[in-house]
Amino acid sequence: MREVTDATFDDHVLRSDRPVVVDFWAPWCGPCRAVTPVLERLAAETDGVEFVAIDIDASPRAASRYDVLSLPTVMLFDGGAPKETVIGARPESHFRKAFAAYL
Repeated sequence: MREVTDATFDDHVLRSDRPVVVDFWAPWCGPCRAVTPVLERLAAETDGVEFVAIDIDASPRAASRYDVLSLPTVMLFDGGAPKETVIGARPESHFRKAFAAYL
């Protein structure tokens, strides 16, 4: 998964020509570490969707713009807009169901 920042968020997420799954995380967040391998597996299986991560401590503006209040929050963007959101550490099946139309 590619790391994005507030400075690169618009280019890599909002202006992407394909859907993008964004993992909003923080280094101190234990549940965030549990979600990372799940997202990495999905990214390895999917060619049509890009997966990126943004550290909200280092880049708080994007999280604020999309009202990210709990971690981890994973959002799928398509056409520059959020389409699906998963909040909290969930099993892989939950992510597959939430993003099924895109995977």
